[in-house]
Amino acid sequence: MSSFQTLAQEVQQSDRCHMCGGCVTFCTAINYGALEIGEDGFPRYKDRNSCLECGICYMLCPEVEELDVEINSLANWEEPAGKIISSSILRARDRQVLDRATDGGAVTAILLHLMESGRIDGAVVSRNKGLFNREPMLARTSEQILECCGSYFDVSHGTYHYGSQYSTYSPSVQALGDVKTQGFRSIAFVGTPCQVRTLRKMQALGVVPADAIYCVLGLFCTGNFEFDDSSRKRLEKTGEFSWKDVQKINVTDKVYIYMQDGSIHALPLDELDFIKRRACNYCHDYSAELADLSFGGVGSDDGWTTVLTRSPLGMEILRYAERNSLERLGMQDPDTQNQRSLLDAEIQDLKSRMQHLQYRRLENPEATAHGYQEMLDRLKYLQKQKQMLEPAKQRPEQHALNSCLEVVLEKCRQKKGQIPQSRSRTAAATVA
Repeated sequence: MSSFQTLAQEVQQSDRCHMCGGCVTFCTAINYGALEIGEDGFPRYKDRNSCLECGICYMLCPEVEELDVEINSLANWEEPAGKIISSSILRARDRQVLDRATDGGAVTAILLHLMESGRIDGAVVSRNKGLFNREPMLARTSEQILECCGSYFDVSHGTYHYGSQYSTYSPSVQALGDVKTQGFRSIAFVGTPCQVRTLRKMQALGVVPADAIYCVLGLFCTGNFEFDDSSRKRLEKTGEFSWKDVQKINVTDKVYIYMQDGSIHALPLDELDFIKRRACNYCHDYSAELADLSFGGVGSDDGWTTVLTRSPLGMEILRYAERNSLERLGMQDPDTQNQRSLLDAEIQDLKSRMQHLQYRRLENPEATAHGYQEMLDRLKYLQKQKQMLEPAKQRPEQHALNSCLEVVLEKCRQKKGQIPQSRSRTAAATVA
């Protein structure tokens, strides 16, 4: 039976540990207390004498191929990118969600729907603690879910800070440690492909705390990044921007840096290879193939979310969420149309007032300059809000969906083709 020592030798020492925290989470939840997360974010022995050498920590690792047959069967996995029942292009109806969201806010909209309808009593997400500092958390209320909406410099959904070293990875599986101790019964889990893989292994084994998971929402993931202050400065120079002026960052086919003045800087992903985590080079899963629903910005227009439905539970969740929380491409709801009408009215009124103020500026420029600038800033904001509410009519809906799905599948094929070698000792032994 393989122990944690075997896991550390085969995975951690070869730079393939994803720091998902699954091994420590199980050991803690079952009250063994043999493992803990070190200051560097990697698992380690806390009390070696408490280790029963049960081997479960080894089997839970996403880099170990044990249980692959079981979890693929559990998810009805199929080539080339897992089970895909349907694809959708969606965005949240709630303006609060859209204003905070990185893409279309579909994940947050679904979590809020599940919480408010009583289907879940908590959600594993991550919260922002600064532009480069996010941490996993177990959200207990709709307010906490909304607080965690959006992402910064990440492709998973958060960052974790170790001293002066930054990482775009949030070890959200660790947040499951609170599930049993605090009495949660039905949890929604949001995570990257490697985290989803670990969670499915927990479910295949029937071990805590996975028995409290209601649904699994996966996030598209190109890879995660680790960088220090010098790397941040290098990115500033490469992208020709200043971090203090950044509003948000999104990673899809490129790294898109949205500035506070409305401009956007785009960096090719290959320019970030110098800070990409080595463990991500061994991951073959781009689209969270084992989730109930998978989400990402790739393939959709700006402000929309690509959603892949993978399970009957995912179908049910999406169907009910669309009734009151989500807007589908090409099908605007009455509330959105009403919001657009209100914005149009305010924009026209503001333009009239600005035109009147322009005539007054000829008489007394200094007295009116400040008021005019305030109006101009407000006009830009309203026009941006209206643009976000505009239906995407430039492409027929079915054509957009087909194109979107093909883009995602191509990204999946690319990631699978980039794996340098087998992921585990088990695979190597099978080949031999």
